[in-house]
Amino acid sequence: MLRRILALLMVVATVVPAQANTSRIKDLIDVEGIRDNQLIGYGLVVGLNGTGDTLNNSPFTRQSIQSMMERLGVNTRGMNLRTANVAAVMVTANLPPFSTQGTRIDVKVSAMGDARSLQGGELLVTPLVGADGEVYAVGQGAVAIAGFQAEGAAARITRGVPTVGRVSNGGIVEREVNFAINRMASIRLALRNPDLTTARRIASAINDFIGAPTAEPTDPGTVNLKVPARYEGNIVALLTEIEQLRVQPDSAAKVIIDEASGIIVMGKDVRVSTVAVAQGNLTVTISERPQVSQPNALAGGRTVVTPNTSISTTEDGKRFALVREGVSLQELVDGLNALGIGPRDLIAILQAIKAAGALQAEIEVL
Repeated sequence: MLRRILALLMVVATVVPAQANTSRIKDLIDVEGIRDNQLIGYGLVVGLNGTGDTLNNSPFTRQSIQSMMERLGVNTRGMNLRTANVAAVMVTANLPPFSTQGTRIDVKVSAMGDARSLQGGELLVTPLVGADGEVYAVGQGAVAIAGFQAEGAAARITRGVPTVGRVSNGGIVEREVNFAINRMASIRLALRNPDLTTARRIASAINDFIGAPTAEPTDPGTVNLKVPARYEGNIVALLTEIEQLRVQPDSAAKVIIDEASGIIVMGKDVRVSTVAVAQGNLTVTISERPQVSQPNALAGGRTVVTPNTSISTTEDGKRFALVREGVSLQELVDGLNALGIGPRDLIAILQAIKAAGALQAEIEVL
């Protein structure tokens, strides 16, 4: 009995790590045609408590108000409009794939003029168009904002961004995007992180499942899938089965550097050749201590301020640290941390190691 338990534990120990390194194909690819479509529109938000656009500074808001009022039968041409309760906004939304007429979507509004806040505003009917110029949805509703603004006679406080808001379920789909996925004879699977090895592994996993060479990687970012005869007219069932297959994704060794924030991300396959690294900081300190020369009262002179500058330099040098060839990512990080350096200096060291040809990875600077 004890031997059986030990054998079972050994099997679990070997299977779990293998499963932990694999991912579903669903998490690695996008199916051609199943995508969002971006919509945009121009509208007005009304009902603001004096925090809208200043019409003298926002002529587009004035023109929009006049055009809207004329469509409603009110003539405001030549009149002096002084309202501050209206703001011109850009309205954006994402149209989900296969959305049917009448489906509701969220819309986002952003002030265009000098409005101070959209709090309490109401978005008027706004057509939302796609890249082809056709209207696919119409947005309207109460605007909810995450920030706020409060002010008095001599002080103002602002939290968040009160000039950007959201209308939950404020868009109604009016036009559908025609895409008959069940009529397709072949499908293209687009890898979210293009890689030759990953593309071939995905194709192999699909072919093993189908039992026929139906999938073929055409480039690092695309796998072409021919629909088998038994799945003709039922591609949804085919994709449902394929999405659950598990493969082990591969990626090139990369070091990602964001110099603006000092963030460094290194992949697990990063390796270095044998290299010695030393780092030192040169600090120059300049101090000014002006001296005042005060003459004797009976000497008839004048008070003079003479400069007194003191300059000192210090160099904080770190001893050489040896990074051996073929070390793992953890050993590389430990070796660089042993120098006691910060992220900014680490960026310069990694770039210097790459320039010396000792870093076996690609450095990508954001």
